[in-house]
Amino acid sequence: MKKKFDLSNRVAVITGGGGALGSCIAQSLSQSGVKIAILDLTDSAVQRTVKLINAAKGEAIGFESNVLSKNSIQAVCDQIVSKWGRVDILLNAAGGNMPGATIGVDQTIFDLSMEDFDKVTKLNLNGSVIPSLVFGKVMSEQKEGAIINYSSMSVDRVITRVVGYSASKAGIENFTRWMAVEMALKFGSGIRVNAIAPGFFVGNQNRALLLNEDGSYTDRGETIIRNTPMKRFGEAEELNGAIHFLCSDAAKFITGVVLPIDGGFSAFSGV
Repeated sequence: MKKKFDLSNRVAVITGGGGALGSCIAQSLSQSGVKIAILDLTDSAVQRTVKLINAAKGEAIGFESNVLSKNSIQAVCDQIVSKWGRVDILLNAAGGNMPGATIGVDQTIFDLSMEDFDKVTKLNLNGSVIPSLVFGKVMSEQKEGAIINYSSMSVDRVITRVVGYSASKAGIENFTRWMAVEMALKFGSGIRVNAIAPGFFVGNQNRALLLNEDGSYTDRGETIIRNTPMKRFGEAEELNGAIHFLCSDAAKFITGVVLPIDGGFSAFSGV
């Protein structure tokens, strides 16, 4: 009898797999026997993660690809299916922000750059929709598979400054629910679409916003910690358990949900 949490021999595609969060879950899934396909915009990021997995006796391949190009993603999909025959898991970890889509301390909403807002929206929203369409088509033919999108705490609560990021992640949550319903109604209960909503994790993109050079919290970091009941930032590997669960048969009746992984941030009123 197959164990509910067993992921061995499944095939996972991870966009943004060369980044901190994408690389961390890639290595974790590999340790559970999952075959890993890493997609990222730069080949150096791709190869760094692939080498880490293969050096640990996992099985990984990598592709330099653009999540905003359906042709690019389709070409990668064809190669993955040709090699492994299927796609069981899609993690849409690619995303990011831009300075012009962020309101600075001394700025107002009227300083928003619509050019950067558009770029951020395309990256975070379209950059998950396109892979979902391409790899979701494979899942529709298999009649099974799991797609996991990446939302954010900036959806349900107004996190100051990150206006472009917040708007695009709100779109991700709506798309997650919409595609979950569509896939179940049209292609059966074997295909599930969910999302995780990470709280605050220190990475290269936000380190200067949250931490001073001496490791102490910035004013913004202090505000976040005050509103996080666990009183700390998250560690990248603390996302992995929830993702393993959502990918596994233990979650086979769960679709269209957004799971917060935030140390209690979303539950806390600040009072």
